[in-house]
Amino acid sequence: MSGLRLGQVEYINYLPVYYALEEGILPLEAELVKGSPTRLNRLFLDGELEVTSLSSIEYARNADRCLILPDLSISADGRVANILFFSKMPVTELEGKKVCLTETSATSVVLLKILFDHYYHVDVQFETAPSDFDRMMLKADGALLIGDEAILAHQRVKEKHLPYQVTDLGDAWKQFTGEKMVYAIWVVRRDYAEANPMKAKELAKTLLESKKIGMSRLPEIIALAQKKSPLPVSVIKDYFKRIRYEFDESDRHALLTFYNYAYKSGLIEDRVRLRFLGE
Repeated sequence: MSGLRLGQVEYINYLPVYYALEEGILPLEAELVKGSPTRLNRLFLDGELEVTSLSSIEYARNADRCLILPDLSISADGRVANILFFSKMPVTELEGKKVCLTETSATSVVLLKILFDHYYHVDVQFETAPSDFDRMMLKADGALLIGDEAILAHQRVKEKHLPYQVTDLGDAWKQFTGEKMVYAIWVVRRDYAEANPMKAKELAKTLLESKKIGMSRLPEIIALAQKKSPLPVSVIKDYFKRIRYEFDESDRHALLTFYNYAYKSGLIEDRVRLRFLGE
């Protein structure tokens, strides 16, 4: 796997997949490249990564350029805890109001737009902004945050009794569709996989083995997450109960449901077919 570049999202929810690789428990003949979801999306699509987790919506927009690695995703069945929409009023009362969107996520932005279109039936003005909770709420009536920023902002809202409504997008999606939500999947560049089929399959196998080890060592991963994140341990433990890493038939169906609504909202140009490495 010499010369391989593997993207790694720096959020703590990705630790179970990468823990065994970072700790040297499993050998990895690849360079780990870290960053936010949107940064890794860009690097992958620019040809600077061979394999990465990719925001689900970016797969839909670039399905002809990549193949999905089997049995790996970042997903949740309902409440996800770290993809949150904050608003000064109930979401259904935001008609015509301004909403700030995080710069660091592609899938969550599309999910919010879908919910506004098809679940809440509210038309708002969107503006992309840096993930600064206070500034976002100063300039708009709502703000979308993900990751630690979302959880920390939620903690502040609860502790300081701030007058904001908090909507968990995973929970809203579950109420709307009855489906799980798949936020990211792992992919390999199609041109790389076609030129190096054995290397691509070997890395896919290594990632699955790493996930298996990580899920068997959650106490160690929670301790590591405490060092990396300012979140209370109770929040971190709850968080890891919410996140799923499989990608089975029900996840595939859920992802295609998401793509169907994205297509209806004009957020992707074509219907999507899921294509997997080795198929």
